[in-house]
Amino acid sequence: MLRFLMKHKLLYMLPIAYGLYNLAFKDISIFWYMYTFALLILMSAAILFGEIHEEMRTWKSFAYGIAAAAAMYLILFAGYHLLQMLGVGSASSTADFLEIFTPASVWHLLLLMFIVVPGEELFWRGFVQQQLKQYVPASIAIPVASVLFGLTLLLADFWPGIFAGTAVGLVLGYLYEKKKSMPALIIAHLILMVLIFIVFPF
Repeated sequence: MLRFLMKHKLLYMLPIAYGLYNLAFKDISIFWYMYTFALLILMSAAILFGEIHEEMRTWKSFAYGIAAAAAMYLILFAGYHLLQMLGVGSASSTADFLEIFTPASVWHLLLLMFIVVPGEELFWRGFVQQQLKQYVPASIAIPVASVLFGLTLLLADFWPGIFAGTAVGLVLGYLYEKKKSMPALIIAHLILMVLIFIVFPF
């Protein structure tokens, strides 16, 4: 039984992950504390159970990270305005989401930079995506991991976030599969968060 659980870690790690995300989104007043706690646990699991790759020079990681962040921002920007044109009510829900979860202090930004973003990349791309490759080829593992990542935002009652998270996951998952650089993913994710929450919010 223990050998089975060690081989098929997703069977218990995914429910744990969704449970932790649910706890974080449940009480907005302590969101940053609970979200940080959740990502610390998931990051630890990813480091313990996963295989983290770094096969690019630092300058290349930055270059690919910046390019990926720009691409993801344009995709999300276009998607947001498309949904708005279709009149599906994403504008108000997106505004509410950004108002609630935008970092409100330097402390929040530091948590985002050093725990939240690295934790999400280590867990969803470094662990979940790699574990899925035990069962399916990478071409399937990437979209499945991306959808699983996107579904976390449904726990925040932000249904457009499913599409946003999935799109982000596809770009980052493909980048990780091709370039094997976790720092590039972390840089891309962090720049994207800064663009969306601070520099050019929708």
